This record gives sequence, structure tokens and C-alpha cells, in this order.
Amino acid sequence: MKLITLPFSYFLLLTVMFVSCKKDRPEEIIEIPIPEIIEPPTPTPEPTGQSLPLFSFAPQACTNGMAADYPCENYDLINYISLTQLGAGMANDNWGWTDPESGKEYVLEGLSNGVAFLDISSPTQVKFVGKLPTASYESVWRDIKIYQNVAYVVSEAPDHGLQVFDLTRLRNQAEFQTFEADYTQEAFGSAHNIAINEASGFAYVVGAAKNNTAQFAGGPLFYDLTNPLRPNLVGGYSASSYTHDAQIVSYNGPDADHQGKELFLGSNSDGGENNQLVIVDVTDKNNPVLISETAYGNGGYTHQGWFDEAQHYFYLGDELDEIRYGGQTKTLVFDLNDLDAPQLHHVYEGETSAIDHNGYVKGDRYFLSNYTAGFREIDISGVPDNAMHEVGYFDTYPENDTTGFDGVWNVFPFFESGIIAISDSNRGLFLVQRND
Repeated sequence: MKLITLPFSYFLLLTVMFVSCKKDRPEEIIEIPIPEIIEPPTPTPEPTGQSLPLFSFAPQACTNGMAADYPCENYDLINYISLTQLGAGMANDNWGWTDPESGKEYVLEGLSNGVAFLDISSPTQVKFVGKLPTASYESVWRDIKIYQNVAYVVSEAPDHGLQVFDLTRLRNQAEFQTFEADYTQEAFGSAHNIAINEASGFAYVVGAAKNNTAQFAGGPLFYDLTNPLRPNLVGGYSASSYTHDAQIVSYNGPDADHQGKELFLGSNSDGGENNQLVIVDVTDKNNPVLISETAYGNGGYTHQGWFDEAQHYFYLGDELDEIRYGGQTKTLVFDLNDLDAPQLHHVYEGETSAIDHNGYVKGDRYFLSNYTAGFREIDISGVPDNAMHEVGYFDTYPENDTTGFDGVWNVFPFFESGIIAISDSNRGLFLVQRND
């Protein structure tokens, strides 16, 4: 195996994540081991041809604040698949797919060395259908989104590009498969993230670079998915610095001036003091128009955000504010009634000092991956009156709830079954379900 030169965006993020100082102790350096990116063996050793691995599990009820060894409230543990079982050293992002033909639910589990496909239609009897190996090298970062039964995968690994995989290939598999991508689009090499607006049929790759040179200054690349298996790069936006994550919507919210437009809501940061929510009209891919850039105080690194279903309030997480300034987990809630002039409406403080990562809104609940504090469910029905409160959690990292980067990377809360898929970077995949 050989070590690989890391892309610029990797160093940028590590600089702010791993050498940040707390405000009240400027002499203290936060030291966290920097993981290596390693070229895997070729071919990737996977047990292609064996019967589908079956992960059977006896559900553990949340009783007196514990489910097996894990602290919990209102959530039972339905299944657990370890990193060893998944054949990887680390987990990262995950997403979910429901087969429209069979109704089966699948977890797409991002790993350091690829993506695992798991049939969770019987959640206590999970089937490991197969794996899509990384397109180039192992990486801490991998992100997956879906459009019309096709998965799109990016990674910070150099020379990875955009992997395209037809999810209908998961149907009727009787043997474990080591899959190859249906197509790899190589306009960029590494990328931090991908977001898709299913209503418009466009994908947005952010934080992209090729040959250590940022593409569109790290802003979004626009991909037309008219042919889902052959995404077509049609433009990009570069005027608002590096985009770490984004949500793109076909807007039908309260601001009449922008209804009907396709809006890009970017979590943008240059790794310093320039941390902001950026809103761009991307309806015309040849002429994206900036609507607003909204900075906020005590920022560390703008990480990710999500609209509520009424497209009124936007829930934004900053990954480094807890490290730099202390205090409890913070979620910033912006009132976007006027998209040209967003206002910070509310700051929610969580139950611990753990770092917040990805968060999503479903109904009147906000589902937050909270690193060492696990997954947290927060009632947001009272946000107009500046009220939010936690109503459930499952802590996959019981060792502590401190300000560190262990534990939950992502949570996928959108399955119709109510199963919630938690990706823990240290331990693997947890399936939990609310017990009331």
C-alpha cells in the first residue's frame, strides 16, 4: 500500500478541525490524529459469489435509559452491523433507497473503502447485498445521494470522480456482489459532497478539485441528470467561496419574490472568519444569481443545513463553534421569510457539549447527528416562539459526550417504516426505531 498526496480541501478542513483553539485557552492546541488515505489492494478482496451475509439481531428495548450498552430515550435498538462485518476501517455518510417496485428499503452505507448496500426490509434480518469499492483510494470522506433509482457517490479521495450506480441492480441478488460503477464522470477528481434536487433533476457537487486545483473555487458544479446514468456537467458557481454542503429546493416558501425558482442554500466557509449561509438562484444554470450571503458571529466552520418543510426556517450547524467557543451543542435557526435578508431567529443549545454534524427535518422534528452524543431527535414545532426541545436520542458512543470527532457522522430518518439508519464512524451501522 502507498500513501497519497492529499487534495487542498483536505488540508483546509484539517487545518480548521484539528488545530483550532478554545477562546478562553488560546495556548491549547486541539490535537487529533490525522487519518491516512491509503490505496487499497487490487482487486478489492470481497467474498463475491457467497450467499448473502445475513445479520440477525435480537432487538434491544430502551429500558431505564439503556438499550444493551447504549444510552437512549424513546428509541429501541433494532439491529447493529459492525465495521468488521462491513469490511472497512471507518464509516462516514449514509443514505437510503426504497425500491419502488418491491417496497424494500436499503441503506447505502458510506465507508472508508466504498459503499455497502444493505437490504433492511426485514430490519432484524439485514442482508448484505454487496459493495461498490472506492473508485481510487480509501478516504475518510464519502457522500451519496439518489435520483430516480440511481446512486451518485463522491469522495475526497484523489482521482475518484462521480461514481454512478443503478440501484435496480440490487434486486433479486442471491449472492454477495462486488459491484462496478455503471459510469464514472471525471470532470473533477475529489469532492467533498453532493446534493440533488429531485424536483428539477439536477445534482450539485461541492468542494470539488482536480489535480489539487479547486473547481469553481470549491463552489457547486451543476450536473444535468436528464439521463440519470450519464450526468452532464453544464456549469457552476464560484462567487461565494468554498461550499461544504448544500440543500437545493424548488422554492414555494413565504417569500413571493422568489417563488418558483430553484434555490441553492450553501453552507460556505473559507476555514476562517468567513462563515455564512449563501442563497443563490440557480434556475438558469448559465447565469446563477446571488440572492444573499448571511454571516453569523462566533463561527468555527459552517457545516450543513436543512429547510423545514414550509421553507420558512433553516436549521444550520457549525462544526467547530463548540471547539472554539465552548458551550453546548448549538443549532442556528434562520428565519428566511425574506430570502434577500435572512435573520438569525433562534439558537438552540443541546443537552451536551458534543459537536453537531448533519441534521435533517422531517415533519416537526429535527434529526441531528451529534458525534459523541449520538443521534438526537428535537421537536421544532415551537420554533416560531423560539422553542425547541429534545424528545429522544440514541447514543452510539457511550464512552463520553465530549467535544470530539468520534461517534455519529450521519443519520437517515426518511424511511417510511420508521427505521432510522445511524452511521457511526467508529462502530458501523445502527438501526433504531422510536418505541412509542
